Amino acid sequence: MKEISLNILDIAQNSVKAGASLIEIHISEDESALCFSVKDNGCGMTQEFLQNVTNPFTTTRTTRKVGLGLPLLKMGAEMTGGSFSITSKSEKEHEDHGTVVTATFRKDSIDCIPLGDIVGTVCVLFGGIEDEDILFFHETPKGTVSLSSVEMREALGDEVPFGNPEVITWIRAYLEEAYQFAE
Repeated sequence: MKEISLNILDIAQNSVKAGASLIEIHISEDESALCFSVKDNGCGMTQEFLQNVTNPFTTTRTTRKVGLGLPLLKMGAEMTGGSFSITSKSEKEHEDHGTVVTATFRKDSIDCIPLGDIVGTVCVLFGGIEDEDILFFHETPKGTVSLSSVEMREALGDEVPFGNPEVITWIRAYLEEAYQFAE
């Protein structure tokens, strides 16, 4: 993928497909590195599946026989001198099941891809959720940008869906303003 934000979107959408009720997205950025993690409480993966998850021919999809998201993310992070890790506990084996994907990119590497349109990514994620909760945090050297679906539900009530165009417009404006002070 050409942007880190698209990797975050892909992983978060996988969390929704895995039945997660809570998805936490943390981005931490300084002058030399960008690190992100996506943590969920979805069904998780067995240790056997987890060992092969970065193999492009390991996928749960039935529509095609390859899954390139995690393998390309791992390669991209490691090409910059950064790192990639994934941990998971299957609901079949653990009460505290879920998955955590973490990637670190060295920003001074010529191979580092840009963060990209993180505001658009967050808008897509929030607009597509129904009962799931998303906690988003982005720490920059100048400040933190955050958004919580839990807090938004408290303010909006249950009758206003996040996919409502006015809600998406508000989310975009809120994040764009917050990023003006955090960049």
